[in-house]
Amino acid sequence: MTAIAESPGRRLRKLMEESGICICPGVYDGFSVRLVEMMGYKTASISGAGLSESKLGWADVGIMGYEENVHASGLLAACTSMPLSADGDTGYGNAMNVYFTVQGFERAGIACLMIEDQVWPKRCGHMEGKQVISAEEGVEKIQAASEARRDPDFMIKARTDATAIHGVSEAIRRLNLYAEAGADLLFADALLSAEDIATVARNVSKPLAVNMGFGIRQRPTTPLLSARQLEDMGVKVVSYPRMLTSAAIQGMKNALAVLNQSIEEGRVIDRPDLLVPFDELNTLMGLPRIKELETRFVRTRR
Repeated sequence: MTAIAESPGRRLRKLMEESGICICPGVYDGFSVRLVEMMGYKTASISGAGLSESKLGWADVGIMGYEENVHASGLLAACTSMPLSADGDTGYGNAMNVYFTVQGFERAGIACLMIEDQVWPKRCGHMEGKQVISAEEGVEKIQAASEARRDPDFMIKARTDATAIHGVSEAIRRLNLYAEAGADLLFADALLSAEDIATVARNVSKPLAVNMGFGIRQRPTTPLLSARQLEDMGVKVVSYPRMLTSAAIQGMKNALAVLNQSIEEGRVIDRPDLLVPFDELNTLMGLPRIKELETRFVRTRR
């Protein structure tokens, strides 16, 4: 009899039950999700900003909609064994919309969905001009999200952006309300000091997640801290949402600069150090598995 596989939510919950901080690189495409898994990470967070920027070519200001988001997230979940968290933005409407948004992401194979309390169209948490809905409406959304899940292990991550507008105390108040409404994981975005992070971690009733914004150089923003420092503060999950997108862009800039030099000088400039080898790329993208399937199933040749 075939054993029933654990759901993505159950696998993520088991990781969360382990001691120590849970580290989640931000992924946004097939390259990044496969590379993160190959490098030994046990889970990852799908960057909503990364999807909007790489798929649509537009900044993270609410241009990407539900269908684009859930479709792209499902494709990433299908090509990795890691349980993935996704960014559900504001849920694309009111609490009723949140209900169906959660069910869509759960069907797509996601383990955890983040819902935030910004006004739509939302903005990246480190951009100016953010606004938040009332705490009461935020609670309605998290209640709907909690009840929508078919798998009780599917996780709801509640995010508040209230700090930049109303201060840390209001962010803590909202997060505790969201925890009471059914959230499993809490996230106060754009905390501006280590003291703020420690304060929030001490005063919320569910595990706290934070983002470390490698690649964000403007100030003010959340200070960069090591995973060990965050763990000592009581943080359970740390994500790095912009690290891989920023690294990829920089790598492409470096390669194009060499191509420009080659064109200007009229000669071939080969820089293997800037490019992943072709065989390594094919291995990363699952070619050995495809060959194995061909050997098993494709016996006739044209």
